[in-house]
Amino acid sequence: MIDSFRHKGLRANLVKELESKGIKNKAVLEAINTVPRHLFLDNAFADWAYKDQAFQIACEQTISQPYTVARQTELLEPKPADIVLEIGTGSGYQASVLSHLVKKVYSIERHRLLFENTSKLLDKLGYGGIRTLYGDGYLGAPRFAPFDKILITAAAQEIPKVLLDQLKVGGFMVIPIGGDRIQTMVRITKTAEEEYKKEEFGKYSFVPFISGVKN
Repeated sequence: MIDSFRHKGLRANLVKELESKGIKNKAVLEAINTVPRHLFLDNAFADWAYKDQAFQIACEQTISQPYTVARQTELLEPKPADIVLEIGTGSGYQASVLSHLVKKVYSIERHRLLFENTSKLLDKLGYGGIRTLYGDGYLGAPRFAPFDKILITAAAQEIPKVLLDQLKVGGFMVIPIGGDRIQTMVRITKTAEEEYKKEEFGKYSFVPFISGVKN
C-alpha cells in the first residue's frame, strides 16, 4: 500500500487548509498529516482523498470531511493516556487519527461488512492500538468501560444515557445531536456522577445514529 511523496504533499496542504479554517490543536493537525487518508477510500477516489470533503463508502455510510474529523478530535482534547470509545468505525479513518493521540481506541461498528473490511485494513496498516468491535453502538462497550472520552460519529436525536454511564467523571463525550439533515455538535462533560455540562459548537451533517446491528 503506497504512501507517496505526492500524497504526503497533499496532506501537508490539507493541514494548512484546516489551520485556515480554525483548527488549532497542533497534535491533531500532526495526526491528520500522518494518517494516509487515501488508503481508506476506494482507489477511484484516491486523487480526491485530500480534498476537505466527505465521501460515500460501503453500507451507505461516509468517511467524514477532514475538517469534521479534526474538529471532533480537537473537542475531545485527547491526552496520551486516554482510553477512547468511538461509535461508528466506518472506514477507520477517524479511529486512526485518534490512535496517534491516545493510548487505546475501542471502535464499534454496526454493519458487519464494514466491521470486517475495516478491521482487516487497520491490521494491515499497523494500527494495533485500535480494538474494533461489532455491535450496537447504543449499548456502548461496558466490558471495557469506563472511558476517558467517547466520540459518536453519527447523528443522534438525543444523548444516549447508557453511553454517559460508561464515561469517567471528568471525561468528555462529543456527539452531533439533531434531525436528519443538520445537527449541532455537542460536547458533554461529566462533572460528577449524574451531573453534566453541555456545550455547543456549530452545525454539521452526519448519517443517523441507528440502534441494532446489520449483517
